[in-house]
Amino acid sequence: MDTQFLGRALIGVGLLVVVAGLIVYFGGKVGYFGLGKLPGDLRVERENFSFYFPIATSIIVSIVLTLLLTLIAKLR
Repeated sequence: MDTQFLGRALIGVGLLVVVAGLIVYFGGKVGYFGLGKLPGDLRVERENFSFYFPIATSIIVSIVLTLLLTLIAKLR
């Protein structure tokens, strides 16, 4: 494996982690742009228990990331 490729891959992964961290940190302040409150996101709240699983949000984020990475791959 080429060390230059490995270096670029590590930088890319690091940037993705930073972006994900910024979204989590500032996301509550800007409302996730409606994400997390979509129909299809499961939310169960009981007296001593709460469960949240964002199915619809996960699908939308997956589609957007797939399109973005496909676009980047085509441009290279």
